[in-house]
Amino acid sequence: MLSARPAVRVRPYRIERTAHTMVGTIDPAREVTNIDTITGGVDTHADTHTVAALDGLGRLLGHATFPVTPTGFDDLMTWLRSHGEVVAVGMEGTGSYGAGLFQHLRVHRLQVIEVDQPDRRARRRTGKSDPTDAIAAARAVQAGTATGTPKTRDGVVESIRALRVARNGAIKAHTAAINALRQTIITAPAHLRQQLVGQGAKGLVDTCARFRPGDVRDPEQATKATLRRLARRCQMLAAELAETDKDLKTLIVAKAPDLLAVHGVGTHIAGQLLITAGDNPERLKSEASFAALCGVSPSWRPRARPTATGSTAAAIEQRTAPCTAS
Repeated sequence: MLSARPAVRVRPYRIERTAHTMVGTIDPAREVTNIDTITGGVDTHADTHTVAALDGLGRLLGHATFPVTPTGFDDLMTWLRSHGEVVAVGMEGTGSYGAGLFQHLRVHRLQVIEVDQPDRRARRRTGKSDPTDAIAAARAVQAGTATGTPKTRDGVVESIRALRVARNGAIKAHTAAINALRQTIITAPAHLRQQLVGQGAKGLVDTCARFRPGDVRDPEQATKATLRRLARRCQMLAAELAETDKDLKTLIVAKAPDLLAVHGVGTHIAGQLLITAGDNPERLKSEASFAALCGVSPSWRPRARPTATGSTAAAIEQRTAPCTAS
């Protein structure tokens, strides 16, 4: 059965041209990529780095794997430059496995762009391998989806970060030692446990550190030896924490004295804020970018439609008349 609807003549899409622009096709303000330029991508690991090279049209020129050594870094850069002029290198893990290579490329004035890990959906579709990840990093740079500037890690902030690594480890060890001390007291002989009941953490540590155990073949004496070792471990870690905090305060006062002057901001909060911004805080263009880096940027919500009697907010916040005594 033929359709009763009349035939419609389809007109071809017409491109309007003006003296300065061509509507609907190409944005002339966008710079045309030189096909002779090279974009690199690096998938970093603990022992080897895999690098891929793409030309200006996104065609794969090759990939190779190099060891994580100073000689390997030189060979990687030489191999990459053998294909042409390198304009940018996309890299995963510039603050972990790729830290050494990043510093090496930075010294040789190669632009390095931080690349996030590939999307899991795309990874399942295309497979997972070191060359695939390196190619994906280079393509992310060419597509403009990767634009992050890595932390330089070459100033006082990097020193603060290194000290905080030792401090965090000491805090965990100190907490574990205190917990082990309390658990040991629970199962200690009754008269020994009675000596330690009701004491705070510091008093407990000081008392146990003064124990003088005898023959450890006796369970009570072995318990005393254990309590003394745990208590002295707590004292050693407390001294280490005090020394680390002193060094941190010296560095933070020299780096950002105004930050410590803010009400409620101490040494630890100031140190974390500085580490988050890095030694090159100019890479953060606005407060919004800093919020996104910290994972607290507001999510987008669709605009609510107004109701027939007024705005949505007015409809939600309908106020009732107050009750009055009759």
